[in-house]
Amino acid sequence: MAQQFVESRISFDKVVLFIKPTCPFCISAQKVLNKYQFKAGRLQIHDITSHPEASSVQDYLQQKTGARTVPRVFIGEKCIGGGSDVEQLERSGKLKDMLHNIAAI
Repeated sequence: MAQQFVESRISFDKVVLFIKPTCPFCISAQKVLNKYQFKAGRLQIHDITSHPEASSVQDYLQQKTGARTVPRVFIGEKCIGGGSDVEQLERSGKLKDMLHNIAAI
């Protein structure tokens, strides 16, 4: 069920965040991404705290991405990491290009 939950949300043309709303790194990643004007439905944020198998979701994210922590941020079908990674991509100017490449903005 956890694998299906994660995989069904990741898409080649979306930015997907798996978060816990009280996590400071999750808040930071959302702030960076909220600076952009996303096309309808292209930015999806999934709070896993209310998921009945939240621990299993994090276990699957670790299997898929190498890290169990949140946020796990996918741009297209590629996990780019977490909150610090989003901030670094923004500072380097690469984030906007990545968002354009998948036609999310």
